[in-house]
Formats: sequence, structure tokens, C-alpha cells
Amino acid sequence: MLPITAIYGALTALVYLTLTIRVIGQRRTLKISLGDKDNPAMRQHIRAHANCAEYAPMGIILLGLVELNGGATWLVHLLGLMVILGRVAHAAAFWKHPMSFPLRQLGMLLTMVQLALASLVILISALF
Repeated sequence: MLPITAIYGALTALVYLTLTIRVIGQRRTLKISLGDKDNPAMRQHIRAHANCAEYAPMGIILLGLVELNGGATWLVHLLGLMVILGRVAHAAAFWKHPMSFPLRQLGMLLTMVQLALASLVILISALF
């Protein structure tokens, strides 16, 4: 059982669902059914959604591996919060016009640190 990972997996899915709904809403507003039609606002919504799809799964997989390998509860929660906060900060950066680069950077920093830290914890627990 992975109860902590389940919590953050479900929360991440809700973030992803929110991003999906925002893309659909933007498509309806702009009457763009496919692609971005070179519209910057549409492109920003698409990229916020796609970036979540690109990074969130690896973060959740690594989170589960840390939990499976007996990672401390506080550490699993910290890594889970980093996934959620990183994805929300990154997405929120794209909702601002013009884009908020500090939020985008914070989101990617949290994401990259989570991936690196979780990977190191897994390697150390597997090797020693």
C-alpha cells in the first residue's frame, strides 16, 4: 500500500484535470479546436497542461518508489508537496499575461529538486 503517494497522486490528477478544463475553456472561447492557431494565450494554456503531463508522472512514480523503499513519512510528504506546489506554481505562471517568470522558475525549481532528491533517496536506499 502507498497511502501517502495515493494522496499526492490524486491531488496531482486534480491539478491536471483543472489544466485540461482550462485548455478546453480557452479553445471554446477562441474557437480553436486543434493546435494553437498562433494564439499566444492558447499556446500558454496548452504548454501549462503539457508541462504537467510531462513532469508530474515521473514525480509521482518516484514518490511511490521512495515510499515503497521505506522513506520517512515526513520525506514522502515533503516530496509530494514539491510535486503539487511545483506544478501549481508553474501552471499559475502561464495564467498571467504577461507570463510570470518568477512563478514559472519556482515551479520548475520545485519540480527539478523533487526529481533529483527522490532519485538520490531511491538510489541510496537501493544500494545500501
